[in-house]
Amino acid sequence: MRSKKDEKSTAMNAETKEPSFEEAFKRLSEIVDILESGEGTLTEMTAAFEEGVALSKICAGHLDSIEQKVEILLGEGGPEDAVPFEEE
Repeated sequence: MRSKKDEKSTAMNAETKEPSFEEAFKRLSEIVDILESGEGTLTEMTAAFEEGVALSKICAGHLDSIEQKVEILLGEGGPEDAVPFEEE
C-alpha cells in the first residue's frame, strides 16, 4: 500500500519528469549491460553512455538528498548539530 507521502513523491517526480532513484538505477543497470555487450553501433553506444551519465547524476542527487536527511535525523538539535558521514 502506498502512503500519501509516497503518492505525493510520485506525483512530484511525474511533474518534474525526473525518475525516482529506483527507476534511474534500474535503467542505469540496463545501460551497463548494453555497453558491456559491445553490440550496437558507435552512435547507439554513445547515446546509451550519455543517458547513463545523466542517470548517474540523477542517482547521485537522490543519494545526496537522502544523506542530508539522515544527517539531520542523527543530529541532536537539528541540522546545525548533524554529524556528517565519514568518507572512506
